[in-house]
Amino acid sequence: MITVGVRSSGARRAAPRALLLILTLLLAALVPAFGKHEPATAADSPNGGGVTLRVGIQQEFDSLNPFLGFSLASTDVFRLIYPTLTTYSAEDFSVVPELATDWKSSEDKLTWTFHIRRGVHWSDGRPVTAHDVAYTFKRMMNDPAAATANGNYVDNFSSVTAPDDRTVVIRTESPQATMRSIAAPIVPRHVWSRIDNVAEFANQRMPVVGSGPFVATEYRPQQYLTLRANEDFWRGAPTVDRLRFVNFENSDAAVQALRKGEIDVVRDLTPTQFDALRGTDDIRRVRGKGRRFFEIVLNPGAANSAGDPIGTGHPALRDARVRRAIDRAIDRERLVERVLGGYGTVGAGYLPPIFEDYYWTPPPEARRPFSIEAANRALNEAGYPRGPDGVRRGPSGRALDFEFVLHGDSPTDALVGKFVKEWLSRLGIRVRPQPVSDNQVNQRTTAGDFDMVVSGWSVNPDPDYVLRLQTCGARPKPGGGGLPDSFLCDRRYDELYAQQLAEFDHSRRVDLIRKAQRRFHRMATGLILFYPNTLEAYRSDRFAGFERQPSEGGVITAQQGYWGYYGARPTEQARTASGGAGYRSAAFVVVGVLLLGAIVVVSVAARRRRTAEHRE
Repeated sequence: MITVGVRSSGARRAAPRALLLILTLLLAALVPAFGKHEPATAADSPNGGGVTLRVGIQQEFDSLNPFLGFSLASTDVFRLIYPTLTTYSAEDFSVVPELATDWKSSEDKLTWTFHIRRGVHWSDGRPVTAHDVAYTFKRMMNDPAAATANGNYVDNFSSVTAPDDRTVVIRTESPQATMRSIAAPIVPRHVWSRIDNVAEFANQRMPVVGSGPFVATEYRPQQYLTLRANEDFWRGAPTVDRLRFVNFENSDAAVQALRKGEIDVVRDLTPTQFDALRGTDDIRRVRGKGRRFFEIVLNPGAANSAGDPIGTGHPALRDARVRRAIDRAIDRERLVERVLGGYGTVGAGYLPPIFEDYYWTPPPEARRPFSIEAANRALNEAGYPRGPDGVRRGPSGRALDFEFVLHGDSPTDALVGKFVKEWLSRLGIRVRPQPVSDNQVNQRTTAGDFDMVVSGWSVNPDPDYVLRLQTCGARPKPGGGGLPDSFLCDRRYDELYAQQLAEFDHSRRVDLIRKAQRRFHRMATGLILFYPNTLEAYRSDRFAGFERQPSEGGVITAQQGYWGYYGARPTEQARTASGGAGYRSAAFVVVGVLLLGAIVVVSVAARRRRTAEHRE
């Protein structure tokens, strides 16, 4: 500010007016540069400078509570912010130490002792101890709500104790082959012991106390979740300063954001989007082996664990003959060609081919190849004649009119719904697609409120988790909880499931798992459509690459671990202009130019003022 100590004149008034104009322009530039914040797309982070890895996702976080969340989006985050006893290597999915440094079992395989790593801390500074592990598992054993997402791991536990800070002892009712691969997140006892009602706790108070390579620091539902690097992580700090998951309503919007440089990685690309990115400057595509299967679940008569009927399923679907006829009316090869664009494998057994040992395909005598004619004959023989309107009726006279629940933001679901509706119309079955939100899909399937629904799961290297989804024990409890898939409750399947869980010989366990898949195929409550490749893309001008899992033909996001995010390799360009630095730099250039202009104007005005004073 210039203070003039002489009497006013026109020349003297010009300088303040010019300066006022410049300051006005300066403020106008500052407002959009520093006042506007677009968290869903902007490169800037509210947490300061450094490298921010921005990942576009289209799936909602069903919960940030690790006892409740089971969507792919949520479990991806849990692996980043909470420890597990062991994890899977990036190279080949083999089990490697994580929070537990080593473990051993008794000769009868009923007692397991895990030794907990020293020097590991929660993000609030408290040490991670064996008591946190024991608390987590016991909470899952004693609280039905806490068993929602990962209760299968502790169903067979008889006791969990922590005789000291570094030792956890788990005793099981019967031998359990999954003891070296328990993927349940471990939570801090000093935080969660104060939570009385797990079912109602959203875990959205930031920052979330955890002990993974990242710490969740900011969350805006359906917009974004920001994580900062944990500088005290026992493996060492991640290579990026922040990780941000940005929600998009659909994959088209996510791809546009990638093209504009507003995000760095996008996953779950459609084949059309993946192909369109071929040859695009500064964008690299990744086609990975998928560990996910897509299925159509047919409601076989949903019931809770007490056997009480629940939900709204159509009674005709309780008939396995109807379910198998529907299976014959699905052209899987066409789905892979038209829906996946060839980026996938035709569905067969329950488990995807990425896990070669467990992969099973029906033998010739058990196959149900696509045939509209054979499907119609099967329905005729089962006693479901067509009515005057061409729609089949069941024994009670009720029309075979099925509601087909789809994920509303999924182009894959939309295409599957279109094809299936047309195919089943040729059987005399009316299908009404019902696109809803991800969370509504989860709620309706758990409650049994559907006839047909598109579902799918990502399979762990040890497939026990998804195998259990088809057991009677996975059905919801009368008071809530439980995580069913198809509501299958079959004694033979349950016997095979129990046998594989207790089998430690790998080849014998593989044989039992394949037999369980054959039984699941026979019951036809879940019709496996295909195993899609994972289609991803990233900004190669900002990141030189990511660690993939598995190392040959693997993926960079949604891994069984945290390797892709943890070891992301920023480019020099990202290091010098990331975390909003480039955005701020542009603002400062504008500000600098305006300031320089202000100095010049003020300097000229001052010289004129001094000349005028001297004259007087």
